[in-house]
Amino acid sequence: MPQNISIASWNINSVRARLDIVERFCKEISPDILCLQETKVIDTLFPEGLFRQFGYRHMMINGQPMHHGVAIVSKLPLINRRVEDWQANGEARHISAEIGTEATKGVRLDNVYIPAGGEVPDLENNPKFGQKLAFLGRMTEWSKTVDCPTILTGDFNVAPLEHDVWSHKQLVNVVSHTKVELDLLAELKAAGDWTDIAREFVDPSQKLYTWWSYRAQDWEATDKGRRLDHMWVTPDLKDKAKSHVVHKTCRSWGKPSDHAPIMTEFAF
Repeated sequence: MPQNISIASWNINSVRARLDIVERFCKEISPDILCLQETKVIDTLFPEGLFRQFGYRHMMINGQPMHHGVAIVSKLPLINRRVEDWQANGEARHISAEIGTEATKGVRLDNVYIPAGGEVPDLENNPKFGQKLAFLGRMTEWSKTVDCPTILTGDFNVAPLEHDVWSHKQLVNVVSHTKVELDLLAELKAAGDWTDIAREFVDPSQKLYTWWSYRAQDWEATDKGRRLDHMWVTPDLKDKAKSHVVHKTCRSWGKPSDHAPIMTEFAF
């Protein structure tokens, strides 16, 4: 039978530090599947109990102490766990599972946290930038091998389009919107013929952001954002996406993450 499934992605910037807004999101928005990035916790300390309270009984976790970390929590079965090390250094930046229902048989969900890349787009003076570019390159090679219906989501730390940033002119040499990053993300996208779901529902001529800096005293009034969080699908899933939303209000909840959650509704 057909099945509607909502999949959300949220860079939570420490899941344990923001349990109150995670709980609120699970209560009020209640996606079927929630992908988290920057959980910043080892697997044994991940707050499974909170999620189980709200029906998320299935979890795939890839964590580490203090930094990075990704997780998929789901009301639906998750099977066939996979982890990729696209930075080749053991950091916990990827987790993948197959959504184990009859309607989604063979559909994989990949949750990724691409490195931010530091402050300066200079390979000599900023090794983190080089690590980010190498990560994107390895992801592109992986993308060429994807051979099943796949949803790729997470914090990509790249705002690819002119209207994915508050000012293309002022950010063209700022990490997350430099030409080299945009070119590499475009290569990754082309390698798997991925569809950028958000821009299927919001015209590329319209501003769309998912991240607002903590440095802004009044982030909402200035609205100097960037679209760093993405939901992509392989060609065979493009027509399954029925809606996409950025839950911007979450950026003002309690002690917030600097990212807002994104969510896509699929009809399988």
